[in-house]
Amino acid sequence: MDDQHNKLTLAERLYIPEILRGLKLTLSHLFRPKVTMEYPEERWEFPPNFRGAPALVKDQDGREKCVACYLCQEICPPQAITIVAGELQGSNVEKYPVAFDIDMLRCIYCGFCEDVCPEEAIFLTKHFELAGYSREEMIFDKEKLYQLGGVRYDPIKKWAHK
Repeated sequence: MDDQHNKLTLAERLYIPEILRGLKLTLSHLFRPKVTMEYPEERWEFPPNFRGAPALVKDQDGREKCVACYLCQEICPPQAITIVAGELQGSNVEKYPVAFDIDMLRCIYCGFCEDVCPEEAIFLTKHFELAGYSREEMIFDKEKLYQLGGVRYDPIKKWAHK
C-alpha cells in the first residue's frame, strides 16, 4: 500500500513548530493593553439604556407614587413582584401598597413593570451590585425599594412620546 501522506520531520514529530507558534502568540498578547478593569477602583460606564435593579420612587412632597394597581405584578414574567394593598382614609388616593416586595433572584430586569406603571412609581435604576448571604436578603421590601429609588424631583413624562 502506497503511503500518500508526507513524511513528518523530526521537528514536526516533536511539535516544535506548533510550540514556537504558540509562544509567538502568547508574547504578542503580553505587550497589548489590558482589557480587564480593576472593578472597585474603576467603574464601568453604563449605556443609556442599561437596566439595573427596579426601585420605587416618591413624588416631590415625599408621598408614595404607587397606588397598588397590581399592573406590575400581573405583567411580571417571572412573577417576582408581590403587592399587598391597603386603603387610605381621607386621601384622594384609594389604595396604597402595605407591602411591596420584589424577589431579585427571580427578577429578569425586563422593564415591563416600568413600562406598564401608570403612576411612574417604579423605575429600573443603574444599581447592579446585588449580593447577599441568604435568599431573604435578596427579597427587597418596600423600604429597601424606596431607599434605592429615592425621590423624583424631575417629572418624567414617559407617556408624552407615546
